[in-house]
Amino acid sequence: MAKALLGYVGGSDPRLLAEMRRLQQRVQDLESELGRIQSENDALTAAAQHGESLLDSIDIDVPQAEPALT
Repeated sequence: MAKALLGYVGGSDPRLLAEMRRLQQRVQDLESELGRIQSENDALTAAAQHGESLLDSIDIDVPQAEPALT
């Protein structure tokens, strides 16, 4: 039974081992890309919030738009 289980999880087949290593590397690459994208998103969110606070602090008197002539 143990030999059957070992064979089932890829015990000695080099193709399965190579595929498993390739998939593990792909997962690791995707996790690092996700971390990079999340930190970039956090930076953009902070910049957007900072931009909104700058716009709020600018006191511009904008006249009301007049209706268009029809």
